[in-house]
Amino acid sequence: MSHAIDDTRAKRTVFILVLAQAFLGAQMPMIFTIGGLAGQSLTTNACFATLPISLIVVGSMLAATPLSAIMQKYGRRVGFFVGSAGGALGGAIGAYGLYLNSFYVFLLGSLLTGIYMSAQGFYRFAAADTASDDFRPKAISYVMAGGLASAIIGPQLVKVTSDAMVIPFLGTYLGVILINVIGSALFLFINIPKPQAPSADSPKGRSRLELLKTPRIAVAVICAMVSYALMNLVMTSTPLAVVGCGFEQNSAADVVSAHVLAMFVPSFFTGHLIARFGVEKIMATGLVILAAAGAVGLQGVELENFFIALILLGVGWNFGFIGATTMLAGAHEPSERGRMQGLNDLIVFGGVTVASLASGGLMNCSGGDAQTGWTSVNLAMAPFLMLAGASLIWLMFRPKDA
Repeated sequence: MSHAIDDTRAKRTVFILVLAQAFLGAQMPMIFTIGGLAGQSLTTNACFATLPISLIVVGSMLAATPLSAIMQKYGRRVGFFVGSAGGALGGAIGAYGLYLNSFYVFLLGSLLTGIYMSAQGFYRFAAADTASDDFRPKAISYVMAGGLASAIIGPQLVKVTSDAMVIPFLGTYLGVILINVIGSALFLFINIPKPQAPSADSPKGRSRLELLKTPRIAVAVICAMVSYALMNLVMTSTPLAVVGCGFEQNSAADVVSAHVLAMFVPSFFTGHLIARFGVEKIMATGLVILAAAGAVGLQGVELENFFIALILLGVGWNFGFIGATTMLAGAHEPSERGRMQGLNDLIVFGGVTVASLASGGLMNCSGGDAQTGWTSVNLAMAPFLMLAGASLIWLMFRPKDA
């Protein structure tokens, strides 16, 4: 009976978080579609074109631990409001940077946008807070599925807003401000109890080092980091590669839209697949699909290659990241939630930061043309896929009693 009560509350929470993922989440494909192009228009060195996107990830990494601590102490609602405020402020400063034609002001706005990106990453954990063990993977999966709407809304808003004003992309960043201001009202309806403050004699839980030494936690963190970092590595370069290979900016937006759809459409059944086949098998499938994305990307730079590679990239990320999140959510105690989830996102977005910083350099500075740069980006996936695959194989063949 208690599970029924918990899942009633969990389903209500999931519904609100799906709406937040759909509406507030639209700002991420918007920014990722035009961030590199806007950066390229502001900087004199093409190697730094994707630095604005990289700084969003840096901001997300830096915000992960403080946001997790805020949510542990004051509840999810307060943390999510802080995230939306960061997104609105980042959008405003980014717009001001475009108005001034200042690359450095634009970079500051990107850094603050990372606060929203970090908060959005906690939606998946919030979905699991009040869910039963059976409903948990489905709750996480459904919330991630909310990104399906953002995949449609975001790139279409880019088409409408990017050239709506005299200064290119300014209208897009003004739209980001409105999205955060309006969308944050959803969190008024969130009803997730704050974690109880530990009493003097309550268990303290494992330290961060002890948590990371736990095999299932270590593998979950590695696979989440690799899945997200490789997705970001390739996606960040995609608009530059598409435009650089002679296609229109709208074609780049369509490719990104197809990619983000592929990231979230599988979420309608990923949770059910995890429940049926086990989390390890779904994570392994995700890594294989990511490898297939890189293989397709290496086959050529026709528009269909970009579409197929980015669709595979989205599906692979979905299986790998949702699987890793599910594994992690079941591997720590509630008292360890704030400590572990903040640490996980710090490590994950640390890896994403490195990938994002590398993306622009590989794309623009590893060869003489866009095709050579795109090849370098896809080849860079291989060693990290081997790392994640090896860790998962080690866990799957590890004696159960260990």
